[in-house]
Amino acid sequence: MSTTASAKNGTWRNWGGNVAARPARQVTPASIEELAAAVRRAAEDGLKVKAVGTGHSFTSIAATDGVLIRPQLLTGIRNIDRKAMTVTVEAGTPLKRLNAALAREGLSLTNMGDIMEQTVSGATSTGTHGTGRESGSIAAQIKALELVTADGSVLACSEKENPEVFAAARTGLGALGIVTAITFAVEPLFLLTAREEPMPFERVLAEFDQLWAENEHFEFYWFPHTGSTNTKRNNRSAGPEQPVGQLAGWFEDEFLSNGVFQVAQWAGRAVPATIPAIARVSSKALSARTYTDIPYKVFTSPRRVRFVEMEYAVPRAALVETLRELKAMVERSGLRISFPVEVRTAPADDITLSTASGRDSAYIAVHMFRGTPYQAYFTAAERIFTAHEGRPHWGKVHTRGAEYFAEAYPRFGEFTALRDRLDPERLFQNDYLRRVLGA
Repeated sequence: MSTTASAKNGTWRNWGGNVAARPARQVTPASIEELAAAVRRAAEDGLKVKAVGTGHSFTSIAATDGVLIRPQLLTGIRNIDRKAMTVTVEAGTPLKRLNAALAREGLSLTNMGDIMEQTVSGATSTGTHGTGRESGSIAAQIKALELVTADGSVLACSEKENPEVFAAARTGLGALGIVTAITFAVEPLFLLTAREEPMPFERVLAEFDQLWAENEHFEFYWFPHTGSTNTKRNNRSAGPEQPVGQLAGWFEDEFLSNGVFQVAQWAGRAVPATIPAIARVSSKALSARTYTDIPYKVFTSPRRVRFVEMEYAVPRAALVETLRELKAMVERSGLRISFPVEVRTAPADDITLSTASGRDSAYIAVHMFRGTPYQAYFTAAERIFTAHEGRPHWGKVHTRGAEYFAEAYPRFGEFTALRDRLDPERLFQNDYLRRVLGA
């Protein structure tokens, strides 16, 4: 995945293709000093400022008609502290590069999302997460961060230094400043054994609490129009390392999960009536497999078929009921859904606007193939999610506003008060932040 930007006309587009912007200028700073100068100059020129990573958000969280900061030169590891077991990394570093660099050093993050194309600052600022019984989102692994604030100054934040900023800026939505460096907790490189297998939808729901409790990382995909799921259990292993064979990996992860799936999506978009039959075939295409590898090779997988996504975090205790309602809605609606629904979990954390803030959470993600009308499906799904006190992923499609979030997040007022202090003139404002945080 990569950001799609047209040099010809200056238009920036996100990876999903559903958001576009025409910034007045784009800046690619090579140092924090250059970034701070760009922020000060934008303020002098009366222009808003936003930073953008690889454009993998499906909301307009990074869109601006002002100054677009591109951090691709602010990359690399600044420091590894083996005594504290932390790594400090420049904000524009892609997770893919960080994971590979850490592995070379015999280190790893504890948990990850299911893709690694995002920059570290983009992923954490929007609340990117994987699945975990005890281990939380990528932002929950942050030990310190650094950001350029609206007056061009550089602010260091941790539990001991500017702790109120640290509590909020780990998932800061780009509203408090531009993150320039992040310090993550790391641990010695370990092995995970992944067990992937099909399982009936009703069995997964009936046994969900047990499956969650017995596995460090449990997730599953449900194929709409079927009673089938594909489950994945990741647990730490003493080894030996037994990665997926090169041929088998190519066949399942590239040929089936990307190549054949891409063709199936084209067919479904062209003839929607074929989607239920395609779903039944797709749900049976992937066979059971078990493999053992280093974490990022187990947690993440390639995503080459482009889509648009909505994801909500509901209280974990509400997951089964929410999924039953979602399945019933699809069955009675006449909608044709060609993408599987992804389900993951996260423990409660202490980040002000994390979707798991203060409560154990389950995530339900609905997708539609890029170019396929998604509004009716997402509207119906969102109605179900919000009825269960759902919190939308900040980087994925939703229609909620500040009034909703003031009820959904007990510490919402704490975040907006901090924003008033750090950015009183709303230098980092855009239409999305105006909607979700208020004026």
